[in-house]
Amino acid sequence: MTRAFRQQIDDGILDEAAALFARQGFAKTSVQDIANAVGLSKAGLLHHFPTKDAIHDAVLALVGTLGGRLVDQISELPAGPARDRRALEAVLDIAAGHPGLVSLMLSPAMNPGPVPGAPRSPAEDPAAAVLAIFGVDPDTTGDERQVRVIGALSALAVLTIAAGQHDKSSAWRPYILQTCFDALGGGADS
Repeated sequence: MTRAFRQQIDDGILDEAAALFARQGFAKTSVQDIANAVGLSKAGLLHHFPTKDAIHDAVLALVGTLGGRLVDQISELPAGPARDRRALEAVLDIAAGHPGLVSLMLSPAMNPGPVPGAPRSPAEDPAAAVLAIFGVDPDTTGDERQVRVIGALSALAVLTIAAGQHDKSSAWRPYILQTCFDALGGGADS
């Protein structure tokens, strides 16, 4: 098996595992659940990753890498509509290639509250970092802005998955972007 092909399989496993972790939680997701989602036997899955913890660690590492790239792309832009649009474009690009990872990355935003064992600081927490690129600090940002940002990100996640299921990722991209930008109020800080 070539290295690139193996990496593609591993990325697919991580994306499916991330989607299951986002939906069911880590504790309720079994190795068999992940194997079934990717069409492998349990033994076949364990050939790629020796334990569920190893899968979880690899998922978190990949989410951290993608979240870090996202922050790097956006952090130099001043707050406002141009930053909001660029942030949405960057998240949409990541979501198109990694819908399961994006579901996991955004799950804390969709389900606020402490997650046992989850990192606490924005530097360690990609979901907090994603909210931060939109200027959202859950402790200080007004309710309207929080709802708009969480709504835009939720729409982005759902629409990206739907576009992929309909083989319309490219065709729907401008509509998804505009829908999410509209949810933000055209980028106006509320």
